[in-house]
Amino acid sequence: MDAESNVLFVNLQEYSCTFDNGITIIMNPFDNKVLQLEKTCKSYLGLITGGSMAILVLIMTVIASIVYRYRWKIQYMYYMTKGKYSYNKILPDDDDEYTYDAFISYSDDDRSFVFKDCIEKLEKEENLRLCIHQRNFMPGQDITVNITNCIHTSRTTVCLITRKFLESYYCMFEFNMARMESIYSRNGRNILFLVFYEQILHKELPLVMLELVQTESYMEYPNDEQGNVVFWEKIKERLRTNVRA
Repeated sequence: MDAESNVLFVNLQEYSCTFDNGITIIMNPFDNKVLQLEKTCKSYLGLITGGSMAILVLIMTVIASIVYRYRWKIQYMYYMTKGKYSYNKILPDDDDEYTYDAFISYSDDDRSFVFKDCIEKLEKEENLRLCIHQRNFMPGQDITVNITNCIHTSRTTVCLITRKFLESYYCMFEFNMARMESIYSRNGRNILFLVFYEQILHKELPLVMLELVQTESYMEYPNDEQGNVVFWEKIKERLRTNVRA
């Protein structure tokens, strides 16, 4: 009958144990210490692994936050660098600093207004040079590079604000690149001129655009005969002022 008993060995290291297969081992308490150490290390390993993962997640979160906060600046610097060799190709033959008086940013839904009214009132009547993406972008270049090039070589960026404009990735890209141009290439001078082509509530606007509306002048398109006369005169005066600046 099997029985269990607790036996206390004195000087355990002096004992040996021989098995039926002839193998003999020394009863060394050091093995127990090694086993205990392995268990302890395993518990610390889990703690170290968990702590390292937490630190890594924290670092990645901080980096992501910084990239998101400065995303437009990063994109602006990237595309400016990417397109810097294209500027000389589109500069005029004279010594004028800018190729265009105004870059017109608009949704494709409003292109008839741009090609009919803006060209008629500003180019033909006022002899202002407009940059219109469907007409003036360089073939074969990335759209984003074309945008940054044209904003950089225009005195002013006129944004024709509609709900479709706000929904368009490229329209908002143009708006934000013009903001970055103002900050980093024009010594903080605002080059954005907002024209609201339809009625839009302030709560519908992105925060950065709302801040601009609250601090800078903007215009609303009246869409009536008498109001249109005043509207176009103010637009012309704004662009002429920039030409003289």
